[in-house]
Amino acid sequence: MNNVLRYTIPNSFTALSLLLGMASIATTQLGGLEHLELAAWMIVWCGLLDTMDGVSARILKATSSFGAEFDSMADLVAFGVAPAILVLNAGMQIAGIEYGTLQFWVLATASGVFALAGAMRLARFNLQTTKPERGWFVGIPITAAGGGMLSSLVLVLLHQDQIAASLPLQLYLPVLLFVLAILMVSRIRFPKAVIRENKFINTFQFVNIALIFYCGVTRSWPEYLFGIGVFLLVAGTIAGRISKPVATPTAE
Repeated sequence: MNNVLRYTIPNSFTALSLLLGMASIATTQLGGLEHLELAAWMIVWCGLLDTMDGVSARILKATSSFGAEFDSMADLVAFGVAPAILVLNAGMQIAGIEYGTLQFWVLATASGVFALAGAMRLARFNLQTTKPERGWFVGIPITAAGGGMLSSLVLVLLHQDQIAASLPLQLYLPVLLFVLAILMVSRIRFPKAVIRENKFINTFQFVNIALIFYCGVTRSWPEYLFGIGVFLLVAGTIAGRISKPVATPTAE
């Protein structure tokens, strides 16, 4: 395959992810719950594109320094800035937080901290000098925090309005943003979705990736997306704590 085409394929997925992230931000600002839902699904689609970007780069052996930097830029927009703005608007439209109140400024601060933590995490990865530990991240990846947790949470709140009305979201939303920000810049070991020696884990990963793609493409079952996100966040953190590193880990 022509070298230019080989590198263009994964970089095209990255470019689409970045543009979708920008579209999500713009759609969020249009107002209305239907636009908020579409903006959340756009972030989910960015996650699907990010997966296709990585898989195509490995299959085509088209990894490059440019691709890594470009991917980080796209991730910051799609999984850092876009989810932060999404949750800020969800706080106003779903939780009823009014602009200019103390609750608004707390949520706005938490949104800014989340985006800043995502940028710091990506910068740390780009400046790494040591060999990464195969199969592990250091800190929760921004794709999981912004793409997996926040977008699906907003979708669940939109689909389950009774649950949303019963929760003190003015408290829960900023707390969640602060916690995810801390986890992103932490040194917690977190497993990557890679082929491992355990067949059960490999099957579990394959089935869940397939189901995530199905939910994203069909715009259905956000409850599953959020549920599997919470499960992987908890289980992955526990796995990182009880397992022993085999090399000096670095962030990604």
